[in-house]
Amino acid sequence: MFLRSLEPRTARTTADVVKVVVWPLAVMTVLHRVVIKAVNGFRTDDFTPVYNAALAFLNRRPVYTANFQWVDPHYLYPPSGTLLISPIAVIDPERSRWLFILANAVAILIALYLLLRMFGLRLDSPVAPILVLGAFASETVTNTLVFTNINGLVLLGQVAFLVLLLKRRDLWAGVMLGLTFAVKPILAPLLFLPLVRGQWKVFIPAAGVPILLNIIAWPLSVDAWNFVELTVPYLLESRDYFNSAIVGNGMYYGLPGWLILGLRGLLAVLVAVSLWLLYRYCRNDEVFFVCTATGVLLSASFLLGSLGQMYYSMMLFPLLMTVLLPNSVVRNWPAWLAVYGFMSYDSWLSGRWVEAGRAAEYMKTTLGWSLLIIVIFAVLVDRYLAARREGRLADGIEPAHLLPSKTEETPVRA
Repeated sequence: MFLRSLEPRTARTTADVVKVVVWPLAVMTVLHRVVIKAVNGFRTDDFTPVYNAALAFLNRRPVYTANFQWVDPHYLYPPSGTLLISPIAVIDPERSRWLFILANAVAILIALYLLLRMFGLRLDSPVAPILVLGAFASETVTNTLVFTNINGLVLLGQVAFLVLLLKRRDLWAGVMLGLTFAVKPILAPLLFLPLVRGQWKVFIPAAGVPILLNIIAWPLSVDAWNFVELTVPYLLESRDYFNSAIVGNGMYYGLPGWLILGLRGLLAVLVAVSLWLLYRYCRNDEVFFVCTATGVLLSASFLLGSLGQMYYSMMLFPLLMTVLLPNSVVRNWPAWLAVYGFMSYDSWLSGRWVEAGRAAEYMKTTLGWSLLIIVIFAVLVDRYLAARREGRLADGIEPAHLLPSKTEETPVRA
């Protein structure tokens, strides 16, 4: 009976074939990333500073004692974040790290499921295994698990925020965003979305949750003020190592300050124009607008801010999912060349071409984020110019091939 199920009596559809082929690959890739690569660890350990800070917090010892002259991972969370992550130090470091890896992996899987539902898909869709395989094969998910940081949980908070925002559950959307702010403000640019959509209630818990958690944590920490005096100035600095932002790579390669500022300014203009076109002409297409604007805002913050690391690219999953929409701005090969730059786990370090390989390895993320911003800008501007030329700006800037034809608009009289 079991063997007979391996050979179906009727021909499978393309969707069924995709699921049969990709689901085993996706499941095994998830298991490999979680059980082997993440448990083994590699190169950088983001978990140990967090565990030591949580242990110090629980034992009423100083938390903010990092020496920022060293390039080793530092503990950078505010007291509110320390309060939230403190339970990880209740058990020994090894088992705590395994549980933290598992929590991030589960959070990523839940976030991917929520993304599927946001786009009207279910687990029986052929897109589901492709999404899981693509996510866990990427650098951003792999190194989040291997380095054992909190980005998987932040991704879940981000996607939950977007889902609740689209459902007009404003207070709960703000709670999701506020919880991520309590640990790190990486999603702060997303406040643009409730601002332009008039969902003002989001701001109450988005600000209130981290403030409340800090009020609780401050008296429980013996050196909370050191976060303000020591850690905040470090966070505001731009460093020239492990930094794929323009300013980081510019400093590493010794570019003059005026050139770094000019590149940041030029790309900031492209971002501003893209956001204006999205808001002016696309905001009524809610899923497209929210997910595309999210990608523009976050890729800009990674690229133009003081610090951008490759594994932040996980937060761009909602933008990449818009490829399923007929009016997506990433249905073109340059967009996915950009995605290769900031998502691929490939290393370009070369023993034969040392300098060229090092440059390709260090620059691929920066170039990928930059190309993504340029592509989105170019697509939106091209649609705007085409709509203006054809005199249909009042109806939006949808691509011409998606507009109803004249024969469809005019009823045929019998």
